[in-house]
Amino acid sequence: MTPKQEERIRTKIARIRKELAADKQRWGGFHDDSRGLRYLPPELFVKLRDYKGGLRYLRWFNRAFPDDAGFPIFLFEWTIILFKTGNLKEAENKALHTVFSNSYLFDAFLGKEVRHEGKEEIAGWETSEMTKLLEYSKTDPEFSDFAQWLETFMNSDKYRSFVNELTEINKKLVNEPVGKTRSDLVDRLYKLI
Repeated sequence: MTPKQEERIRTKIARIRKELAADKQRWGGFHDDSRGLRYLPPELFVKLRDYKGGLRYLRWFNRAFPDDAGFPIFLFEWTIILFKTGNLKEAENKALHTVFSNSYLFDAFLGKEVRHEGKEEIAGWETSEMTKLLEYSKTDPEFSDFAQWLETFMNSDKYRSFVNELTEINKKLVNEPVGKTRSDLVDRLYKLI
């Protein structure tokens, strides 16, 4: 990356933060970010390889938007940033949050076949189509350490147990009619995270 390209990316990050701050000042909080500006900086920080800057942004994001669940690729980038800054326990938790949001991204990143395993895809973020938007790959030398860590984590008991329970609940939800049993399953699902 040339210095001019880096400067453009840093200018874009500054502009996004300025717009978000203006919105907060204007409305006394974050009123309308329908353009999704708040989700853009992690990708930009990853492009810059400025993981500490990305971590500072994500800490701010957590305080500013405590109830924001994010979306799969944003959570994936968050996991990378946590890993690259040595926050491995947090990276594990964010990886679980990522797979909860979309179970296909990690396999796509690792170059594995994306398996549907009889899962019904519904509208929203939990579709295999999301993998087409993923711009990261284990073949990029910058992410080889992350890929190795991710493979190891995906083979851990913690990860497998989480994914098995997530899969079990989702399969039951496919055919469960509205009622107490379905509500209990949904509660159990959201308690995983």
